[in-house]
Amino acid sequence: YRGEGVLPASPRHVWECIKPVAGGPRTKWDQNVKDFEVVEAVSDTVSVCRTTTPSAFMRIISPREFVDVVLVKQYEDGTMLSAATNVEHPLCPPQPNFVRGFNYPCGCFCIPLPGEPDRTQLLSFFQTDLGGYLPQTVVDSFFPASIAGFYSNLTKAVKALK
Repeated sequence: YRGEGVLPASPRHVWECIKPVAGGPRTKWDQNVKDFEVVEAVSDTVSVCRTTTPSAFMRIISPREFVDVVLVKQYEDGTMLSAATNVEHPLCPPQPNFVRGFNYPCGCFCIPLPGEPDRTQLLSFFQTDLGGYLPQTVVDSFFPASIAGFYSNLTKAVKALK
């Protein structure tokens, strides 16, 4: 899946809302992120993280957990990137009451818009295997609404930062 939108905030404000850090604001505004923890900081730009999600789609989708290696990078033009992919880690075995999901390579790009310092293009790419025994029709119904909700809630969150 690919999501794309222009948000009414600076790249710094957008990044503040989406950056993958423990205790960050994402657990407050993103309805699909219940908790986010750093399992291991490999370097100042690479970490192994565990993300949990609440049940969704009228509880048809049980709570999930994802363990990913995450890279954070800033480019010279001001673009900020968070890229991740699934990893297994000895400090993070599957937990009871969660279905272990699997993220294929995915990421978010916060891209400055030339001449528009208070607007940011956000590109997001992801391919997720939710795990468990979900019919494909449920998965196909869930993701488009989830992406739309992500951009809508993120827009509200960045407006609240101002």
